[in-house]
Amino acid sequence: MSSSTPLRAVPTDDRAWLLAALADALSDGPAVLPLAPGADPADVDEVLQLPLPAGTALVIRTSGSSGVPKSVAISAEALRAGAVATHEALGGPGQWLVALPVHLIAGAQMLIRSLVAGTDPVFCDGPDGRFDPEVFVQRAESMDAERRYASLVPVQLARVLDLAEQDRGAADTLRRFAAILVGGQGVSLESRRRAHALGLELRRSYGMTETSGGCVYDGVEIGDTRVRIREGEVQIAGAVLAEGYLGDAALTDAAFIEDRGARWYRTGDAGELLGGMLTVTGRLDRVVISGGINVSLDEVERVVREHDGWGEAVAVPVADAEWGERPGLVRAIADGTDESVGFADLQERVRGELGVAAVPAWATEIDEMPRLANGKPDLQRVRERITMLRDSFRQSARHS
Repeated sequence: MSSSTPLRAVPTDDRAWLLAALADALSDGPAVLPLAPGADPADVDEVLQLPLPAGTALVIRTSGSSGVPKSVAISAEALRAGAVATHEALGGPGQWLVALPVHLIAGAQMLIRSLVAGTDPVFCDGPDGRFDPEVFVQRAESMDAERRYASLVPVQLARVLDLAEQDRGAADTLRRFAAILVGGQGVSLESRRRAHALGLELRRSYGMTETSGGCVYDGVEIGDTRVRIREGEVQIAGAVLAEGYLGDAALTDAAFIEDRGARWYRTGDAGELLGGMLTVTGRLDRVVISGGINVSLDEVERVVREHDGWGEAVAVPVADAEWGERPGLVRAIADGTDESVGFADLQERVRGELGVAAVPAWATEIDEMPRLANGKPDLQRVRERITMLRDSFRQSARHS
């Protein structure tokens, strides 16, 4: 059923307006579409013309690494359910340090949690809009609530850990957080060890825009969230589920399914439930068939990223005349430190853990890893960079 409630676009750089608009939306006011700086007016106008599902309070425009734009409609009920469940799981309401883009669900949900808790969020802005761990610590020192929370993506966490290991004062400030959520992609074992050694209260968060943000912490559901595995896919039910995708009933019906009176969201993630705890092993669409064997590129990344110099490497599919497809590795030049594990050694370690079919065929370096606004590697742009490098190499070979 469509809603007569209007949708209003609110610039994220006007924080007072954004917070007021979100508070209004939670109280049955107009729904909010947070606009990132530089948003395309034509795209915004297109979204504003789409009919809204009844009860919609927030619309998040997300493209993901595939580059296919989606507009996700989330109800006030789902947003409040996510906020309340988070605070219950973490030990109570608190003040949030916002270091993630608020036009995406992870950042917007910190504002929702603040409104539900009645606390003032603190915003972290680095130079040129980039994350700066020193600014993050400075903003953390300005927080005045007894319980303090933050949410980061793994690349931000790595930079915070680098600073804390060198600066005792920074480490002391970070230990004051009741919890630091880390989500968006897998958190390496090495990062978890480093955080533990510093005494930081790290909590791994799993969720997405379609689940109003994080709904599984450290492998365990929060609130009334339920998780199941069907044909290897992680599926989620509960009050946190979004209403669907604006203007795309077919995609909504494919992603949100009814089963025995319950509504489930098909995440597209591969995972396992072991002892009641969820382990996400990667994307179902991030699989190559190498020598007749299914190889998860996310699993290859998991193994590779545990080794020095490869902490932010990305695995990509590579056509191979003998194997059909094989993994290839891409890393940023800055990650290739003198202490990095050599590629041949890395191949042997992947072979030992995942088998010969998963061994990367090659590795290459690019100047800088392209990233989405949520901190994840932009896989589409990575593939475009690799294509450009390959074409340039072929062109040079023809003229040599």
